Amino acid sequence: MDPFVKFTSQSQGRDRIFRAAQYACSLVVYLLRNNSDRKDLVAKLKSLETSLSAGRKLLRLGNAANSIEAAKRTVQLSDRVLRLCLTVANVSRTLYFICDNVLWAKSVGLIRNIDKERWSLNSFRFYFFSLVMHLSRDVYAVLQVMTKRSRDKNFKQRMDQHLTENPEVAEVVVPHLDGFLFLLLEALKSHPDLALDSVKNICDLFIPLDKLGLYQSNGGVIGFCGLISSLIGIVTLTQPRLRIAP
Repeated sequence: MDPFVKFTSQSQGRDRIFRAAQYACSLVVYLLRNNSDRKDLVAKLKSLETSLSAGRKLLRLGNAANSIEAAKRTVQLSDRVLRLCLTVANVSRTLYFICDNVLWAKSVGLIRNIDKERWSLNSFRFYFFSLVMHLSRDVYAVLQVMTKRSRDKNFKQRMDQHLTENPEVAEVVVPHLDGFLFLLLEALKSHPDLALDSVKNICDLFIPLDKLGLYQSNGGVIGFCGLISSLIGIVTLTQPRLRIAP
């Protein structure tokens, strides 16, 4: 009980629980959309999804300041690639939160004369760019791990043995593909924090892609990806060793 109380006492913890519930509602609504016997349930879930979304906007008030502080820390990183990716990601995230706060103020009537559609699109643009930069960091980190492992003599022997014992047709079509995939999987297995962060960012990416019209999905895909991303967020928050750093 104590870990649960500690988790829910954090604003991030509450947001991630609400987020998981929001996208779970979206997924169930999509699955039941053609079931005429569940129209009342679908209507209730849609209403709950809207309420959870509005509640999360309230919880995110002040997050822009946290992102600014994060940008101040990442701009001091010694690795140039990490410094660029994470600083730009945090700045983009700051702008996303500012747009999100304005939209919340509009929804409660504190601000009236704004173009809600334009602010919403801008928020998703900043969210998308932040995710792209985070994914760039993940790719960079994965390549670093793969390069390091490929230089290890013991690992090279294991990979050669794998390629000898498991010849693949793909290796004939695309030379060294099997070796690359083996190296990639080993790198991700040895760094679960990096694997989880990559999966989380890829899942999240479907949301702004759909909202911006860059890649049209449906409510089922968005609900599923959002739910998986939220569950990973909950796991990494409760298990700090699985949280990628910096």
